[in-house]
Amino acid sequence: MTTGSSRTSSATADSGGISTFKGQDRALRADRLGTTGLLLSVLAATAPLMVVAGVMPTTFGVMGVLGQPLLFVILGLVLALFSVGYAEMSRHVHNAGAFYAYISRGLGGTAGAGAAMVALVAYNALQVGIYGIFGFEVSGLFATYLDTEIAWWIPALLAVLVVGALGWLKIDLNARVLGVLLIIEVALVVVFDVAALADPGKEGLSLHAFNPDTLTGAGIGTALCFCVAAFLGFEQAPVYAEETSRPHVLVPRVMFLAVGGIAVFYTISCWAYTVAAGPSAIVGTAQEQSAGLLFFLTEDLLGSGFTDVLHVLFVTGMFAAMLSFHNVVARYAFAMGREGLLPATFGRTSGASGAPGTGSLLQTVISLVIVAAFALTDDKPAGDPTAPVLHLFTWMGSLGALGVAALMAAASVSVIVFFVRRGAVAAQFWRLAASALAVLALAFIVVYTVKDFDVLIGAGPGSTLSWALPAVIALALAVGLIQGLLLRSRAPEKHARIGLGNEAFQLEKAATEATWQT
Repeated sequence: MTTGSSRTSSATADSGGISTFKGQDRALRADRLGTTGLLLSVLAATAPLMVVAGVMPTTFGVMGVLGQPLLFVILGLVLALFSVGYAEMSRHVHNAGAFYAYISRGLGGTAGAGAAMVALVAYNALQVGIYGIFGFEVSGLFATYLDTEIAWWIPALLAVLVVGALGWLKIDLNARVLGVLLIIEVALVVVFDVAALADPGKEGLSLHAFNPDTLTGAGIGTALCFCVAAFLGFEQAPVYAEETSRPHVLVPRVMFLAVGGIAVFYTISCWAYTVAAGPSAIVGTAQEQSAGLLFFLTEDLLGSGFTDVLHVLFVTGMFAAMLSFHNVVARYAFAMGREGLLPATFGRTSGASGAPGTGSLLQTVISLVIVAAFALTDDKPAGDPTAPVLHLFTWMGSLGALGVAALMAAASVSVIVFFVRRGAVAAQFWRLAASALAVLALAFIVVYTVKDFDVLIGAGPGSTLSWALPAVIALALAVGLIQGLLLRSRAPEKHARIGLGNEAFQLEKAATEATWQT
């Protein structure tokens, strides 16, 4: 026994008391994020300035939906319903592969494998899409303020490399980077909101945009899809559960703070648009100014100096979103590698930082390949509406939004099944009811997204892309399901670990140490 105890001691602790168990690098470093760091990392992915300057003018101008502020209120309620069950699930499951881990626990390992592949594709698409609009905007800044013409793909590729390098660093450093950028861009939008409401247009502080009658017309389905995409990022909190000290407390708290804060912020900012331009004029003004609507209004309300700063923060806000999505993709790859859904090398953390370095490298390589592919086919000026740089943003962004919306619906179903199987219906009744309502609402959104996908990507009604891009999500699901079925038949022990994450690692560690002791 003495020998066994000695071996256990030497195998589990070094001179600094840090575990050196052979599988230690399969666990993300805990206690690295508190409420503030986690909240900033999550909110940065929502890219608030990109939503205010890009999504809102598009919804007003392209879809002609005056009631967009009311739409944000409605979606805030829907996503709050989703968060009730999702947050409760986070108290029971701590896994960097949040969506697929939850789905595995409720619907089984095979369904979890399918969800894992969908999540990997969807979040990669969201990440890569932002590189396109980032390169486009940086190129525009060089042309406007430095009188220098550069191709959009140059800053896009540089951003891929910088984000990839930061992905190797500690997440708390990344949280500081994200936090500074986020706070500044939110502050500037709040300044615009205050200025618009303090000095309203000809129609005054009108509340007409909150009238239910404004949510009519053919564009409402597409507007719904756009506005759901604006919220994406809040659902990432459970991805960092293993890296917090009290995940059962911090993750639900951050999720509800994020959903509530985003809904209020977007609603007020969207209403400020209608007040500044006037409810009767906002659609026409948005059609005329397009993505320049915010800058057009701030030029009049706050002057050119403020508008110049806003242009720069628009770019840094997108960088913050890219960094946040990169972190999420890396952690999904880590979780999948740890559970046998990707090669085992992805289930290892970097020794220096404890970050999922191989997953970070995977995301960087995917981004480089896709951005380079779009750059090689770029034979049109960036301002051309058919330019590949704009396709990169719209195609990838819409694809990612569809995938995440589908994952939300499936996760809500899994929450219900999970607690029913545990015999906790009575104890969790109101949470299960909220999840059921979320399933209905999210399924409606997914159906509308597929139905209006040609509008989302700016393609014609008969375009092949209108079904080919959604088919990518279906293909990812099929590949994941097949992989899950193969694991169940050929490696049932691996199949049983899908969704267990660090729990499986700890069980394996305990079993190994018990073997050493005997």
